[in-house]
Parts: sequence; structure tokens; C-alpha cells
Amino acid sequence: MAETIETLGKYEIKRTLGKGAMGTVYEGWDPIIARRVAIKTVRIPDTHDDPETEEALARFRREAQAAGRLTHPNIVGVFDYGETGDIAYIVMEYVDGPSVKSLVDKQERFAIADTMRIMTDLLNGLQFSHERGVVHRDIKPANVMLTKEGQGKIADFGIARIESSSMTQAGTVLGTPAYMSPEQFMGQVVDARTDIYSSGVLLYQLLTGERPFEGGMSAIMHKALNTDPPLPSQITVTCPPAFDGVVRKAMAKRPEERFQSAKEFLEALQAAAAGRPVAGLVPQEADDSEATMVAAAPRRPAAQAAPAARPAAPPPATSAVVAAPKRSALPMIAAAAVVVVVLLGGGAWFFLLRGSAPAPSTPIAQNTAPTTTTAPATPVSPAPAPTPAPPAQVAQIPAPAQPIQTPPPAQTAAPPQQPVAPATDNTPPAPNPQVASAGLDTIRQQVAQLAAGQSCALVNGGVRDGGNVTLDGLAGTSAADALRQALGGITMPGAVDWRVNSVDPIFCPALDTLHPIVPAFGATGPRLGLRLADGTRLSDGQHILPRLVMPDFRGSLRVDYVGHDGTVLHLYPQVADPKQHMTADSPKLFQAGEAVSLGDPAPGHPAWEVGPPYGTDMIIAIASSQPLFDRPRPDNVESAAEYLRELQAAVDAAQRRNARITGSAITVDTIPK
Repeated sequence: MAETIETLGKYEIKRTLGKGAMGTVYEGWDPIIARRVAIKTVRIPDTHDDPETEEALARFRREAQAAGRLTHPNIVGVFDYGETGDIAYIVMEYVDGPSVKSLVDKQERFAIADTMRIMTDLLNGLQFSHERGVVHRDIKPANVMLTKEGQGKIADFGIARIESSSMTQAGTVLGTPAYMSPEQFMGQVVDARTDIYSSGVLLYQLLTGERPFEGGMSAIMHKALNTDPPLPSQITVTCPPAFDGVVRKAMAKRPEERFQSAKEFLEALQAAAAGRPVAGLVPQEADDSEATMVAAAPRRPAAQAAPAARPAAPPPATSAVVAAPKRSALPMIAAAAVVVVVLLGGGAWFFLLRGSAPAPSTPIAQNTAPTTTTAPATPVSPAPAPTPAPPAQVAQIPAPAQPIQTPPPAQTAAPPQQPVAPATDNTPPAPNPQVASAGLDTIRQQVAQLAAGQSCALVNGGVRDGGNVTLDGLAGTSAADALRQALGGITMPGAVDWRVNSVDPIFCPALDTLHPIVPAFGATGPRLGLRLADGTRLSDGQHILPRLVMPDFRGSLRVDYVGHDGTVLHLYPQVADPKQHMTADSPKLFQAGEAVSLGDPAPGHPAWEVGPPYGTDMIIAIASSQPLFDRPRPDNVESAAEYLRELQAAVDAAQRRNARITGSAITVDTIPK
């Protein structure tokens, strides 16, 4: 499209505002009404030679049709549509401020008041649109514009579905992957609730600064269908926990479990902001999730290659940095296959995919040698300890009948035991109003006693209203089997949602070291947030990118990569290594609630990359108000057995000194490309 264009119909072209794959957006001038306008253009294709461009033009016309029938303060108005030769254009309201995307890209943090204003305008606009039979289908930061006064306006109805229109059908996958609903991925016909889901993703990003699911199309699809993201208040302590339930409901996998209208969504959001209880949401205190976040991954044979070199790279004094093994290609391939099958055959896969991913069961292969780099951590103002991250979704399990070995005293009567049938999804049963709080306390005590008595286990969770028990975390194979069997002896009215991932016994010393300092089942306490920026399944060449959030106290930090080959790589802090051109990490105390990023390349800290051999490894992290060691470690790579013995002794000594201390762990699954 020529850049020398001066007029389109009666409109004068002033300047170019932006360009895309299909066309250009100009600032224009309407000389008759004397107002500024935005003019969006696309080239009219030769419909016989370019079917893709023809479809783009059809969506372009659809945008004019959809937005043209919507006149609302929170929707970008459409004034005119025209075609001149080889150009089609839409004349729209000129918005004199930025898009939300431009602010997000600058990594600007949104105050709760700003988030509420943006979401209020977005949901008011969507309610108006939905009431008139128009579903946007592509809600994302780029499509929410802000005026100079901060008013939000929804833009770009290019893939909107108009009720009774045949222009969009089931089997068509349109949208932006990071914000697409599960039913969009499955190619199903969508309704207004798909905009509710996408708005929930946008709310998550405004609250945390991060999207709930990252990666390529297949990876995001797999996560959107199978897993829950970490709670917003676990990602950043500046997010009130009251918002967690609102985000969770908005992003529910099934449309019928979400808010059923934008108005209902907004009312819940306003109640959460005001500190009022929100009808239909699980109270935050009933959702005792474990800070240890684990993604189960299929086992694969370890490569027979020699171990890669392991340069150690400490992060700068302002941050911790490390790279982690890359996400597995297997789930991405499987996810892509699911899209093909669903588009060909229908929606049954939607329910199949929502089950649990297989837990790692292969012996751990030798740890890959990543390269590290350092990037400063983004400071977060001190605030209460972050709430625990939500565990990965796993299908419910039947509870085997076996008596409890050590029931607590004063056990209250509970309804007769009901076997829990395997679930086709992760939706907990409806609360049982007949369950008294005393009965729930008894169940909580019994499960806590069982979980605390297991060695080689980091198990947390809680008991929800209705007696539904959620357990998540990590456990050795024998410990996991013993705990599942013992749970069958507890009489409970609800379901058991089993989210504990089994790990190889080689990691038992690491889990036993963390066991005394990680909050137990149903307990509160300081929590250390730990996740990987690119997920816990990594492929050859990918970087290890740990992201941590400090607990509610100021202290030092240790992050270690425990390999299945019996070695441990210190990710932070690290000592100098001239052979790897690495400088030592200076001692640093991190602030309460501070976000710490590891693995980003920086001078003196090369990035860590995944390499052969591949397998399942573990990252452990400990935050303590006092340093655990009085001197640097002798090397960045040590024997895991020796180091973990000394780490256990250091943790015990810190507890005797009444130091504040907590930890977290995740597994990392690595595969070749």
C-alpha cells in the first residue's frame, strides 16, 4: 500500500499511526465535520489468487458491521466504511491515548485503582456489546485503547461473531493464543463467555505484569486446557488475595463455570476490591495451596552423551539469574495433534485433555549444563507474604478404603464414606451444606497428620467447603503411594483432588531438607514463590529462567539445580569461574516480596542452556533471614549428597537461631529438540 496516499474518499490523510501485516492505520481529518479520525485500511485482493487475504477482507468488513452497530463510551466508534480501487477502509473514532499493550510492553505496573478503571470500562463495553449479540473474540491489551483521561475503549472487532451470522462457524480457530479460551482452541462455536475468559487473562496480566500462560501456540493451548496458572497474589504481593477467586472463576475451563455475563464479572471484581465477600467464590482461606509448584512430565530415556560443561554464572548484586532446561517438545506435539483431531472430529478431546499429565517416573538422567546470565530483579515493595501458587490440575482419584493409623483425638462424626469416582475434569463437587466446620477441622487435622508423617515429601493443600480435599506438591514414589493408601481410611463427604507429583527417590534428600521449613498441609506461613518463565518442560538449547518472589521477610536466597546424575549446580549465589568468564555474586539481602529473575544473560554471567543428557531434575530454593553458610561454596558444581548434608545442617542451625526460613521446589523435565 503506497505511503504517499493523501486522501481516502472525503478524508484527508495526515500521518501514519501504525502498520500491520494486512494494512495501515492513518490519522485522518474529516473536513466536513472538522474532526480527527483514525482510518484503518486493507488492500482489496484478487479473490481468485489470494484466499487468505480475501478472508482478511471479509473480517475487515465484518468489523465495520459489528462495531458500526455499537455506540457506547467504552467502544471505539465506527463512523464510515468505504472502498476505493484496491483499498478498503474503516473510519473510526480517534483515541488520543495509548493502548494497554503499549503500557504493558513498557513493563509499567498498574495500581489497583488503574486496574479497576480499565476493567470497569472493558466490562461495561462488553456488556453492551453482548446484549446486542456481538462477541468480540479477541480481547487483549492491544485491543483496549485509553484516552488521555484514562478512559478505556474496546477496539478491533475484526473477528467478532455476530449472532445469527454464518460468517464464523465451529471449527474455525481465530484469536490471539495467549488470550484464547479453551473453546476457541477446540474450534467450537463461542459465545459471550469466551470474552469473559479473555478478560480474565487481561485482568491477570494487569495484576501481575505477566500473562498466565507463555510459550508457543501448542504450549499455550496445552496449558489453557490442562493447568491453572499461579494465583495472582502469589506472583506479586501487591495483588490483594481477594482478586484470586475472581480471576480463577473468569478463567474457568468450562464456560458454564465462568461468570455468565460481563456485568456479573464486574460486580464480583468490585466486591473483591471493596473487601466484600463474592457470591459463588471459594473463600481464599479455604484454598490452602502449596508454594511448591510442580508440572508432571512423561519420562524419557536419558541421552547417552557426555555431560555438557557447566559454567556457573552468578547474578548481579541487584538480582539473581539462572537459566533452566527447556520445556519438553512432547506435550507441545501432543497439543498440536489435539488441535488437528478436534478440528476434524469434535469437542470430546476438550474433556480428555483436562486430566492430569503423567508424572515423571524414569530414572533421572545426568544434569545438563546450562549457561547463566544475570539480570536485575524487579523490586517489589514489602507486603504480606505471597499466597501459595495453585497446583497443576490433576484428575480426582478414587480413595482406597484403609483405616487411618493414627487418628487425632476428639474426632467428630462425619457422613458415611463415599468412594470418589475418577473425574473427567477438575471441577470439585458442589459444597455439602451438612458438613459442620468441626468436621472439616477434623478432616484437615487427619490429612495434615498423614502428610507430616511422610518422609521424602513436600505435600500441602487444604480442605474446601463440602469436605473436598486438595493435595499438591512433590513426593517420592513410595511416599506418594503410602499417602494415597492412607487417605482411604479417612471418612470424608467430598472428593480427593490429588495433585502430588511422584519423583525419583534420588531427590528424597532435597525434599527432606525442605520438609521442616515449607508450610505444611493446611498451614499458613512464609512462602517463597518459585517458577520457571518458560515452564518446567524444556528442550535442548532453551534457557533456565527461574522467577522467584521473596516471602514476607527480608533475607538471603539460595537457588540450586539438583541433577539426576547426583550433582548440584549452584544457580545463586555462585563463585567466580575464570574459565567460564564468570564473576562471583556479591552477598545480597532481598526485600520482602521482592521479585527475583534468574538466567537472563549479562556480562560476567553467561546464560545456562539445556543440553544432553536429558532427564528430570529439580530446582530447590531457600530464603532465610540469616545467611545459611558463613563462606562461599568451594565450587559452583558439587556432589549433591555432600552438599545436601551440609545444607540440612545449615538449615537446622538456622532454625535453632530462630531465623526466619522457608523454601520451595519444582521439577524440571528436559528433552532433545
